[in-house]
Amino acid sequence: MKIKTFLDSLPINFRHEKTFLIRYKSIDFEKLTTLTDLEINKIQIISPLCTLNNLKKIRAIAIFKKEIQIPPPASYLLLHCGVGSVKALSRLKPYELEQKIRRLERSLRIKTATNINLSILKDWIKRSHQSCKSI
Repeated sequence: MKIKTFLDSLPINFRHEKTFLIRYKSIDFEKLTTLTDLEINKIQIISPLCTLNNLKKIRAIAIFKKEIQIPPPASYLLLHCGVGSVKALSRLKPYELEQKIRRLERSLRIKTATNINLSILKDWIKRSHQSCKSI
């Protein structure tokens, strides 16, 4: 099964947010990256099943994908490890990030399906540095 859109790649726990975003087609991938907190609050008022936390996570995942080309499953993993922004990622060392990911895997007692190694982490951190400098 191929992933057709950005929203299709999000985990099942975003089902209410995905339903809302699909229903209101005016919100596309580019628009997700530029959502303000005020717009997120308006979405939550219109659709109370959408949570502020999940909407902010979707925005963060979209930003990771747009600015650093990190796939959504890996972005979601970063969020679970406590890395919530490009700036936060740029402050980490690759081995620190790898430790966070492995610690999360141990605490959940699972091995993530993403194929992340130290060289990929170095590349992400390098791109996050470049992204922060261009802002």
